[in-house]
Amino acid sequence: MTPASEGVGPGTRGSWLELAVEADPEAVEAVSEILGRVATGGTTVEPAFDLVDEGLGARIDPTRPAVVRGYVPADDADGAAAQVAEALGHLQAFGLRQIGELRTRIVEEADWADAWKAYFPVMRIGRRLVIRPTWRDHTPAPDDVVLALDPGMAFGTGLHPTTRLCLAALEPLADDGRLDGARVLDVGCGSGILAIAALKLGASDALGVDTDPIAVEATADNAHGNGLDRRLVVRQGSLPSGEGPFDIVLANLVAGVLVPLAPLLRDELRHDGTLVASGIFADREAEVTDAFAAEGLVIGTRTSEGDWVALQVRRA
Repeated sequence: MTPASEGVGPGTRGSWLELAVEADPEAVEAVSEILGRVATGGTTVEPAFDLVDEGLGARIDPTRPAVVRGYVPADDADGAAAQVAEALGHLQAFGLRQIGELRTRIVEEADWADAWKAYFPVMRIGRRLVIRPTWRDHTPAPDDVVLALDPGMAFGTGLHPTTRLCLAALEPLADDGRLDGARVLDVGCGSGILAIAALKLGASDALGVDTDPIAVEATADNAHGNGLDRRLVVRQGSLPSGEGPFDIVLANLVAGVLVPLAPLLRDELRHDGTLVASGIFADREAEVTDAFAAEGLVIGTRTSEGDWVALQVRRA
C-alpha cells in the first residue's frame, strides 16, 4: 500500500524525528494540518486496509483509523513534539473523532535506503536449500545449496509461504532424480528464485516468463549473480511459451490465475511431467483441483502452510 504524501520526505543526511498519530478518517485532515506546521520533512497518510484478491490487492477500510506521520529534523525535535502534542490536545478536547496519542521515534537517514534489507535474513528451507540475500554472509554446510538473491522490487524472496512451499517441493523432486537434466519452466518467475533453485538442484536449463518487466530484470540479475546466465533464459510474457514441453513447470501464482491457465499449463508439460502449483488459498483449492482434473492433470502431493496450499501435479 503506497501512502499518500506531501512534502519532500526525508533527505539523505542526518536524523529525523518521526511523529505518528492514529486518527479517525474524518480527523485525518485536521491532524495532517497540525503535523504539517512543523514537519519540514513531509507528512504521510497511511489508511487502514485489508488484503483482497488473494493477497494481491488492497481495499481501504474507512471504518478504521489511519496513521498520519510527519518528519522533523532531529535538531528541532523537542520543540516540534511539544507543539504538536499541545495542538493535538486541543483537538482531542473537542471529542468529535478518535485521535490517538502522539508517538515518536528517531530515524537515521542513512538507514532509509537500506532499512528494508533488515527484513531479509539468511533462510534455510528444507534440508539443503539456503536463501542468502546478496548483502549477507553465510558459511555453507557441506551439502548446502545456496541461492544468492537480491529481490529488489520483484516478488519472490523465500519469506512468503507460497514461495517456501514451492521451494520445499523441489527438494524431494531432486531426491527422486526428477530434476536431473530436466528442462524447467517458471511461470510468473518474479525474482527467479524457483528457477534458480531448480537449476542448482540438478535441472539442465530453465525458462522464466513474467508479465512484469521489473521481474524480468530481477530474474536476469539474480541468474547472473548465481552464475546461471547461460542456463536461465528470461523474457517478458506469459503462456504459451512456445518452448515446451518441459519436464517441470513451476507456477507460483494465485487460484484466479491458475484456473484459466490450466489447459496452457498442461500443454507446457511433457507426458509424465510434473507441475508444482502454489499461491492457492485453501478456500479456493477445490476450484484449482477441478480445473486441473478437467485437463487430465492428476493431483499428487499436497502441502500447506497457514491458509496457503501447494499442489504437485502429474500429467497422466
